[in-house]
Amino acid sequence: MQSIILASQSPRRKQLLEWAEINFEVVVSNADESFPESLKTEDVAVFIAKKKARSIQQKIKDTGQIILAADTVVVLENKIIGKPADKNDAVEILQSLSGKTHKVITGVSILKGQKEIHFSDTTEVLFHELTHEQIQFYVDKYQPYDKAGAYAIQEWIGVIGIKSIKGDFYNVMGLPVSRVVQQLHKLM
Repeated sequence: MQSIILASQSPRRKQLLEWAEINFEVVVSNADESFPESLKTEDVAVFIAKKKARSIQQKIKDTGQIILAADTVVVLENKIIGKPADKNDAVEILQSLSGKTHKVITGVSILKGQKEIHFSDTTEVLFHELTHEQIQFYVDKYQPYDKAGAYAIQEWIGVIGIKSIKGDFYNVMGLPVSRVVQQLHKLM
């Protein structure tokens, strides 16, 4: 498989592509991650992923290069929960997720010249009721300030706090990698 550009600085997306043995280089997109308020929650992640991919495409101007961008949002009761601003915000977010099912939606944009593939993948995650002590411990030890929904499924909170998931586990980590690989083969 030809080398691709990953338009992300996410260590989790990088790790997933390495596990899939995809050759890639990282080119960080500084695209604005804002979105229109009128956009449906299920369309936000793809909208932002497209902006990231297109910003890299404009930067490199190589029509034969494949660019992969992704964005992940957490949705609880039809409201997008972003990355926590600080420790208190992280605690509040995790308290709001405790005992409830939320959706993790990852939008993906793959570009090669004029060819474009865009899709999203949704995974439902159900947390056990988390105690205040569990939440405090997790936030203090793992400092999940760079993670949508204030948690990473592959860390301690995922191991002890998640009751069930419906969908792709790796989507919750930040990239539905098996689906991405299938789509990349269409462009090769």
